[in-house]
Amino acid sequence: MVKPSIFVTRRLPRHVEHQLGALFDPQFNEDDNLPSPEALLRGAQNADGLLVTITDRLDANLISALPERTRIIATFSVGYDHIDIAAANARGIAVTNTPGVLTDATAEIAMLLLLGAARKATDGARLIRENRWGAWAPTGMLGTQLTGKKLGIYGMGEIGRAVAARARPFGMEIHYHNRNQLPAALEAGAHYHAELESLLRHCDMLSVNCASTPQTRGSLDADRLALMKPGAILINTARGDILDEAAVLDALSNGRLGAIGLDVYANEPDIDPRFRTLPNSFLLPHLGSATYETRDAMGFCAIANLQAFFSGKTPPNRVR
Repeated sequence: MVKPSIFVTRRLPRHVEHQLGALFDPQFNEDDNLPSPEALLRGAQNADGLLVTITDRLDANLISALPERTRIIATFSVGYDHIDIAAANARGIAVTNTPGVLTDATAEIAMLLLLGAARKATDGARLIRENRWGAWAPTGMLGTQLTGKKLGIYGMGEIGRAVAARARPFGMEIHYHNRNQLPAALEAGAHYHAELESLLRHCDMLSVNCASTPQTRGSLDADRLALMKPGAILINTARGDILDEAAVLDALSNGRLGAIGLDVYANEPDIDPRFRTLPNSFLLPHLGSATYETRDAMGFCAIANLQAFFSGKTPPNRVR
């Protein structure tokens, strides 16, 4: 029996690649460079399916140019805003993602950002690395304590709830904004705000955990940031385009925001260089799912979607 051919746009963890080889005929991007649209199309020419990542932009033009034999796009990610779903539907191409498996790892990074931004971790680490740590002082390196603070969560899906579960043992009071209020069992005592503006007025710290949609992109703009308490802390592990980055930079400079913790950015990896110059920014290079366990799980989830599709079944994580 001929195995389905899969073009894999980036190198994946070795256990994942081994399983791909056992089940399919994978064609790997051997140099692991980010493929251009032209390179992606060349790789797809003899592929029954694509296994892509969030760095691959599959717009309507690219999808319309895919060969007829390409019938599924499996993305190695939870988010799928890098794929034109409507164009894929029009071509009859299935699209799948990998939800659930990166919840814990991303929530851990959110807590790292929250602690790092609140406790001036960037400055502290720089003092050590540059051998500039001087005598201890009662007023030196003062940060913000998490205990007793109100943590707002923008988007109370699986990851948002996992962040809340980790923040509660720090003594934080949880508030959230979501499209709909959660059942009491999932709220676990969190306070619901039907409007984002209400959440922003209440929270001392804000964690962005919503999906990137036409409704959320750019939603944290200057007007909404102005509603936050002076000195509030903002962290983002969702998507960079949810923030109006120019407005965020202004708020950091004028003191409206006390600090920021970012793992995602607009135009990654070419981030706005002003973030690097601000002492109240704690920055990570999109590490949300970067654990051995999670990246393996993401790969196996993508493989399960491909297996189901080529077996004539509905993939467990079909997007549309």
